[in-house]
Amino acid sequence: MASARAFCYRADMLNDRDSLLRKLHELRSEHRDLDTVIARLSAGPVDQLQLQRLKKRKLALRDEIAWLESRLIPDNIA
Repeated sequence: MASARAFCYRADMLNDRDSLLRKLHELRSEHRDLDTVIARLSAGPVDQLQLQRLKKRKLALRDEIAWLESRLIPDNIA
């Protein structure tokens, strides 16, 4: 699992909620696009190396999305 430090964003971008939301939207879109590409590649003759790289990128995106979502959720102590 990737740590928060592994995600390389400019510090000023992380301070702006609108920028975070835009980045989150972009990452979710790329994640959905990868779903489509992976499904199409799996339907025909498969280049296993390419498929493995796409799946790895998709997992990295999922971790990045989760990290960004955690940055956007305020810390509330109940």
